[in-house]
Amino acid sequence: MMSTSVQTVYAFFIMLHLVSSASAAEQPYQHADEQIGTVRQVYDGKLYPDIQVNTFRNIDRLFPTRTVARGDSVSAIPVSDQPLQDFSYVVDGQTYDLYDVLAMNRVSGMLIIKDGEILFEKYLLGNDEHTRWMSMSVVKSITATLIGAAIHDGFISDIDDPIVDYLPRFEGTAYDGVTVRNLLQMSSGVDWNETYTDPTSDRRRMLEAQISQQPGAVLDLMASLPRAGEPGTIWNYSTGETQLAGALVQAATGMPVADYLSQKIWAKAGMEADANWWLQSEDGLEVGGSGLSATLRDYARFGLFLLNDGVINGERVLPEGWVEAASTRKVVGGETVPYGYMLWPLHGRSYAAEGIFGQYVFVDPDKDLVVAIWSAQPKPLNRAGLNEYVFLRALSDYFE
Repeated sequence: MMSTSVQTVYAFFIMLHLVSSASAAEQPYQHADEQIGTVRQVYDGKLYPDIQVNTFRNIDRLFPTRTVARGDSVSAIPVSDQPLQDFSYVVDGQTYDLYDVLAMNRVSGMLIIKDGEILFEKYLLGNDEHTRWMSMSVVKSITATLIGAAIHDGFISDIDDPIVDYLPRFEGTAYDGVTVRNLLQMSSGVDWNETYTDPTSDRRRMLEAQISQQPGAVLDLMASLPRAGEPGTIWNYSTGETQLAGALVQAATGMPVADYLSQKIWAKAGMEADANWWLQSEDGLEVGGSGLSATLRDYARFGLFLLNDGVINGERVLPEGWVEAASTRKVVGGETVPYGYMLWPLHGRSYAAEGIFGQYVFVDPDKDLVVAIWSAQPKPLNRAGLNEYVFLRALSDYFE
């Protein structure tokens, strides 16, 4: 039996340990005091490199956000005892390696997982494993995945339901007659100009509506759009469609989209950190097409969730066959388009969630391969030093 004095000392150290553990769990975000730019500068591609990086890992300071809560346990990803080494590939007679990809594409984080083990994990530009980084359009794929979960849960009866069954405010608009499937495939037939850097485009009008932080402003913009063709006849990439996709999830489930993501995927899949998600207005609807901020490993865990066909620890979250359908090319208006349900089909059976400035969650089911990439390319589009698709295909081929 311990003496009273020993018990007192022991109790003190236990208390100190608990306080230290609590403090460690509540450590302030290490990048929170960095100087950042504005959201307009982000989309204009007019941020100097240092401020751009600061902004991309602090996007929660640009708009109000809602937390996507992690669960009580973390799903460990083991590190391989045979890390990726000596990888290179050839394009037009020129050899490139990982150093070239990281440097020329201004990659700020890359994680490569093969057969469930980490082969390569590298953080750059001041990031580390605790950094949260913006998703941009990677989150479109997450929003679309939540529609799959809502169908599996019975909140949405059928993929071919008219969206006005869930969003009656769009009755009498160009979206009247558009189905859930049309929305997922961006084949609504509603007119939309996606040009990021054009201040008069629909995409920038949507951004201004978001900046206004007026409740319902983004959906009001969507309800005002004209029709360009019949539903299912035209494929047109539209960030606006994902705003309706998020509204659909909220209306069907009766809960905030971030909460549904936490309940169905984030907590169950063992994400190691809370994420946060932009809101269209204070306490309002999540921005369905951008604005999720999470750690690199947690983006990779989302890729592992897709790789496992939407099953977590034996529990099916997505309808059987959903991931295959979501990740394959579709025929729209008689033409095959390089798009599934807000996922981009690539080589073989591989596919990716993609975001401007070089954000990727890549999955190759034939190679049991997941790659998560953060980047800080200088402009929204067409500024990658090396073609990412060529790199990802070469990486798949490396594991033949």
